[in-house]
Formats: sequence, C-alpha cells, structure tokens
Amino acid sequence: MPDKPRYINAGGKLLDLEIPKVMGILNVTPDSFYKGSRYMSDSEVLKAAVRMVEEGADILDVGGYSSRPGAQDISEDDEGRRVINAVKLISKELPEAIISVDTFRSAVAREAILGGGAHIINDISGGESDKEMFSIVQTLNVPYIMMHMQGDPRTMQNNPVYDDVVADILKWFGERIFRLQTVGVKDIIIDPGFGFGKTVDHNFELLRRLDDFSIAGLPLLIGVSRKSMIWKTLGISADEALNGTTALNAIALANGADILRVHDVREAVQTVRLFKNFRKPESL
Repeated sequence: MPDKPRYINAGGKLLDLEIPKVMGILNVTPDSFYKGSRYMSDSEVLKAAVRMVEEGADILDVGGYSSRPGAQDISEDDEGRRVINAVKLISKELPEAIISVDTFRSAVAREAILGGGAHIINDISGGESDKEMFSIVQTLNVPYIMMHMQGDPRTMQNNPVYDDVVADILKWFGERIFRLQTVGVKDIIIDPGFGFGKTVDHNFELLRRLDDFSIAGLPLLIGVSRKSMIWKTLGISADEALNGTTALNAIALANGADILRVHDVREAVQTVRLFKNFRKPESL
C-alpha cells in the first residue's frame, strides 16, 4: 500500500499533513444549506475569513455555487463574480492564508487562481461537470481536491444506488487518479463526498470503512459538517448539529482523515489537537 505524501504545495506554501488540517467553509451564496456559512457582503466575507484564521483554519474554502440537494443553478458569470471578489478580498487582507476555490467550472477555477490569488481547486464533480478541469489543473500545477458525487446537485439524492459504496467510489477514483498522474499532476486530494448522491446508510458505511481509502496513497478530505446524516439520525436541525459534527470528525480522524472541511473552525481545531495527543507518540 503506497504511503500518503506528507506535504501539499499550495502556491509555494507547504501544508504538512503529518498533523491533520482544518478547512473553513466560506460560502458567498444566499442559499447554502447551513445559513451560518452564508456570507454575501464584503465586510461579512472578511470578518468570517479573519475569524476562521484566528481560530486556526489552515485553509479557507471559498464557494459561490450552492451544491445542496435541489439547489438552484446559477450562471458561470454569476458564480465567477462572487468567488473572484471574495478571493481577492481575502488575499489582500490575509496574504498568508491558503485559499481553496470550491467550483466545478474550470473557467472559474482558472480565474480564481490566476486573477484572484487562490491556491487550491476543490471540485465537487471530480472533473465530471467540466471536461476542461483536468487540463486546467495540469496547466496551473495546483493541488486538486477531487470529490465523488453520483449525479448532480439537483438530482443526486434521487434514490442513489451502489453495488458496494466504498468499492464503487474507489474504482471511480482510481480511473481519474491514473489520468491525472499520467499527465504529471502531483498534489491530488480525494474526498468521498459525504451526502453527495449517498443515503444516510451509505454515509455511515463510508465513515466505518474510511481506512479503505488509504489504498489510493493520497491525502483524504472529509466533509461531514452539519450534514443530514447527523441531523436526520438525531432528529434535529442543521443548526443543532455541531456536537454531532464533532463526534463524526473525531471518528474520521481515527479512520485516516487528513483534512476536515468544516463550518465551525474552532471546534474542529480543538478536535485535531485532542486527536494528536491521543495518537501514539511514535506515530507523530
């Protein structure tokens, strides 16, 4: 089984994954599923970014397209305007921050990197929605987060079916990892896509078998923050799902997660610190 790379090069800034990292979610959308992650004005964006960095976020993930189930589609131009503006604001105010752009559109990704100052592309479609994405990743030579999604945001929860959810996703990843590595893409991060074309049972199966993804030999990003697998199971709302998020993040870390994508940075950073002390000293 190949060893995971220890470092990710994000625009010349090295992320050491020996200690798991925390990615803060910063949505410049009016309709993301969790209202606490929506930031529309320039002042709201900057305030949220500064707060997340102060709380210990290693990466800020900026998205301008809501990917919640049944989300309304918006144009590439509208998404681009939202994202590029936010990335530029953050880059100017926080020049040391590592910024990820959450988009499945290659043109938005390209402009966010070259014109905005972002460092990482986070693609929920794993290159499926825009066939130019892989060539853009290759050309820009930036880290690429490749997430698995069955269907698209408008249809993905319409009766998702797998023969074996882990094996099927691993096969899907394997084909795309080969294509990317063949053309020289080095920094690839995989994300199984909790909640994206998966039932609650699928999501918990992924979490139980998360260590199976180590066969890919790549860093693993996990995004369970305030998702329906928590609040549907507990009979609560997304607003009440912080405690459940923390519990599942701890399980994810124990099962091999390298990056936690979260709405609540302070609590995730605390979880990572506790996990670091829980691990055997020789593994640090």
